[in-house]
Amino acid sequence: MSEYGFKSREDKGPRGGGGGRGGGGDRGDRGDRGMGDDRGGRGFGRRKVCRYCADKNLKVDYKNAPELKYFITERGKIVPRRISGNCAKHQREVATAIKRSRNVALLPFTLMQHQ
Repeated sequence: MSEYGFKSREDKGPRGGGGGRGGGGDRGDRGDRGMGDDRGGRGFGRRKVCRYCADKNLKVDYKNAPELKYFITERGKIVPRRISGNCAKHQREVATAIKRSRNVALLPFTLMQHQ
């Protein structure tokens, strides 16, 4: 026990684990992960830019199914903004266009795969 009456790290039982968060040895260590470069953060690459903001001639259209397929996973889910790189405005437009395209049967709601 410490002078304040709390258990210190040295006062743990024979197995040494405290069971709680923080300071439990080398598990959960947030030190150097061997990324190789000192960019800071978690090693992100180049920041994605919104393809609709970059090209002003490009419009979000629910009838353009091949373009909308880029924003759908193989399971039929809409790809989130942080992965697709869209800005908030265009991500909302893409989501609405995908939903409209699904309703008129240009895009599938889900993909049926036999396993």
